[in-house]
Amino acid sequence: MTEEKQQEQETKIKSDIKLETKTGELVVKSDLNAPEELPEEIKKKLEKNKADKKEIKGRKKKRKDDKKVSVGIAHIKATYNNTIVTLTDLAGNVLSWASAGSAGFKGPKKSTPYAAQIITRIAVEKARKYGLKEVSVMVKGVGTGRESAVRALNANGLIISLIKDITPIPHNGCRPKKPRRV
Repeated sequence: MTEEKQQEQETKIKSDIKLETKTGELVVKSDLNAPEELPEEIKKKLEKNKADKKEIKGRKKKRKDDKKVSVGIAHIKATYNNTIVTLTDLAGNVLSWASAGSAGFKGPKKSTPYAAQIITRIAVEKARKYGLKEVSVMVKGVGTGRESAVRALNANGLIISLIKDITPIPHNGCRPKKPRRV
């Protein structure tokens, strides 16, 4: 009886994942890799922010040429108080960015792994119009959102080619404060 249940589970899994061959390549299609929808609360906050910005803007911007970038760099700055995700092309020109504060998180919630996951999803959605598919990840800082932001990049359909930690480390730089006398 347990063997029958295992076979049923295997057939369910196989029906979810479809294998196709195109020009000799094996392509795996799965609903598991599809990006999830943003929570309703965050969608409402983002729409409200867009509406407020449209009211403030009086002059028109110059229209930038839409460029197609397939390979880029993802800069993740995770501090104790905030997490910022910036997606750029290889030259360093910003394609999209998002921060926990801009997504509507306030106070100590800004530095959580959940906030990092949400803002990564927002930044990737903005960068989709440029055709970004593969990124090298540069992580800076020691905040709690570091790892979850990198995982969220992969979960939202970007291929990660490199992960590099660029946290600044002093080589015995500034002189420390004198010790307290008690």
